[in-house]
Parts: sequence; C-alpha cells; structure tokens
Amino acid sequence: MLVRVTVDRPIGYVHHGHAYEVNYEYVQGVISGDGHEQDAYILDRSIDCPIDTYVGEVIAVAVRDDDAETKWIVSNEKWTADEIYDKIRFFEQYFKTHVHLIDNYPAHKL
Repeated sequence: MLVRVTVDRPIGYVHHGHAYEVNYEYVQGVISGDGHEQDAYILDRSIDCPIDTYVGEVIAVAVRDDDAETKWIVSNEKWTADEIYDKIRFFEQYFKTHVHLIDNYPAHKL
C-alpha cells in the first residue's frame, strides 16, 4: 500500500530525551488504534537528513505488546525484520516490539 508520510519529527529531532534516528510521524487521514493518525517510521538508505514528506510502501508493522500503538514502516526498499528493528531500536527499545513484514517474512521478536 502506497502512502504519504508527513514528517513532524525529522532525523535529529529530540523528544522526551530521544533523538530521532529516522524521519518519523504520521499518515494523514488514517486513524490508528490509539485514536490518532497512524504513526510511521520512514526507512530509506539514501536519506540521512530531515525531510518534510515521503511517499512509499508500507513494508512492515511494528506491533507493541505493551502499548496500544502500532507503527507502520514505510520505505521504497527491501528490509529484513532485523534490519528494521535495528533502525527503530532507538525508540522501540522501551517497549516489547515485534516487527512484522507485510510480505510474510518471519517476524523479529524481542
């Protein structure tokens, strides 16, 4: 599924003491389980600076066992579940997060 992510927390943004290592924020018009617009991490090996928007495919979902939120992983590249978790670990390390690839690859579990 192709989506447009609006970036409100770009690479380097500091929130609650966490510096974001990837561009992050929401897919406008899609409401998630927490009642807010769907959160999304943007993974793109060619982008290492802040951006405003990104159009890409939802390639995976980060599911938190101990929180109501799920995070979409949006990219135009192939990533393994382990590679995805390594990129989002900076924030997801505080939750029991599982990365589920959309194309049915095995999930990464912690």
